[in-house]
Amino acid sequence: MAEDKNKTHDVVELSVEDKLRALYRLQKVNSEIDKIRTLRGELPLEVQDLEDEIAGLETRIEKLQEELKTIDQSISVKKNEIINAQALIAKYEEQQKNVRNNREFDSLSKEIEYQRLEIELCEKRIREFTAQSKDKTEIINESKKSLTERSNDLKDKKSELDEIVTETQKEEEDMLNERKEIEQMIEERLLTAYKKIRKNARNGLAVVTVERDACGGCFNQIPPQRQLDIRSRKKIIVCEYCGRILVDEEILES
Repeated sequence: MAEDKNKTHDVVELSVEDKLRALYRLQKVNSEIDKIRTLRGELPLEVQDLEDEIAGLETRIEKLQEELKTIDQSISVKKNEIINAQALIAKYEEQQKNVRNNREFDSLSKEIEYQRLEIELCEKRIREFTAQSKDKTEIINESKKSLTERSNDLKDKKSELDEIVTETQKEEEDMLNERKEIEQMIEERLLTAYKKIRKNARNGLAVVTVERDACGGCFNQIPPQRQLDIRSRKKIIVCEYCGRILVDEEILES
């Protein structure tokens, strides 16, 4: 029973030729996936950047509008203070008509002068608040204009991206499924090596064919005897210059 149990975990060992064929198929599938994603280009990143910029503009506008609201409230407070000061001046001037001595008259005059200074100070603060309100309103209007422009840009970019995704999604899904199937055929050690080469290689090419007696990746010349070894498919051979796995052009045809 123990022997049967162990057999169920046995992995079918591929020949070197089959391993090379699987690796080259995997490379071709990965290259097709790369083409699809290159077709989308920087659009996903551009969409994300625009979404972040729009969120920032919306937050900025909201904050400025809150500040503008606070400024308007401050202006209203100062206007009310002016009304109260004017009412006190009128009251004190009326009281001056009925004073009994100079001391009372002078005291009321000081109160009137104090209220007039308060009015001048309030008017100064209102001018300052009004200037701040004007500046913030201009910034809000500019930000709203930018928000509209960026929102339109985002709409266009999303539409463009959606169109490309719609055209390529099914194809990419098929390719991803095929890649998964091929990867399951390749032993983990070899697959890890392939992924490492692909990650560091130009254009993601980890497996290349010999073209015109040269490596299809770095284009350095390959000696005739090494080309014979590659065509024999008896061992996995890598380019001594770039480290890519080398296969012959007919590997998928036989």
